Amino acid sequence: MKSTSFISFSAFVCAVTAFVIPQARDTTSTIDDTVVLNYALTLEYLEAAFYSGALSNFSQDDFVNDGLPEWSRGRFEQIAAHEQAHVQLLSGALGANATQACNYSFPYTSPSSFTALSQLLEGVGVSAYAGAAQYISNANYLTTAAVILSTEARHAAWVAGPVNKENAWSGPFDTPLGLSVVYTLAAQFITSCPSSNPSLPVTAFPTLSFTDASPGQSSNITADGVTTDGQFVAFFTGLSTIFVEVENGQVVVPNKTMMYAVLTNSNSTADDSTITAGVAVLQFPFNSDGDSSTSSGDSSMNVIS
Repeated sequence: MKSTSFISFSAFVCAVTAFVIPQARDTTSTIDDTVVLNYALTLEYLEAAFYSGALSNFSQDDFVNDGLPEWSRGRFEQIAAHEQAHVQLLSGALGANATQACNYSFPYTSPSSFTALSQLLEGVGVSAYAGAAQYISNANYLTTAAVILSTEARHAAWVAGPVNKENAWSGPFDTPLGLSVVYTLAAQFITSCPSSNPSLPVTAFPTLSFTDASPGQSSNITADGVTTDGQFVAFFTGLSTIFVEVENGQVVVPNKTMMYAVLTNSNSTADDSTITAGVAVLQFPFNSDGDSSTSSGDSSMNVIS
């Protein structure tokens, strides 16, 4: 049985007010290929900084002494090189229109906390490309996005499975996420950006937090500056969205292994016009039979909110 693990980064929210957060636009008509590539480049800069920083901080001995496989650090070096290659490809395609890297801060304190956050970030990366694909019109750019997405998915599966000994997938379908939902997650790790960077059609939502979440059980939720009762939590999982009403500050968590959750004032729509807080990432361990491990005494889970 795994020891109880609760990873919450709700207390770690970078000072995103240190720079001007791009505001959401009213329509998708202004989301062209340049905007989508800059959106992707923004995420690739973050991932590249995440890996290079951790590998600079933690040696091979640090990884082994923290209980990780002796071969894991070498694989993470390869992933770091992949992320840098993604940066070079996207920035090269954009040329003078390319956004520049920001400054970042990540809450890992050990190789094991780094690998836990790596699993979550890689999953978000897959969902980001899946959600943004609908806006790409250039066939060559779409192919480029597809091969980056598939590589990110390989990263996510490897980190989750061989390294963290958890689910390598969350179901038959990955979960596409909207631009603002992904940006809200990324903004937690951004401390400042160049003022010359082009704006993106996104906004960052207030923080949504879960306490003692478990699949199929009621969980307490809070949202910064937002009243939760009478609203709904939209759980994105695969190609489905599950809406659950908030009552007395609690919501019943669906019995799924991996979900992205947002607070919304609608019981049928969760987009920039209805989302009032988020995003929380809930990830629960499931055994090899596809059953929730938490139902049999294993309360391990990862939550980022």
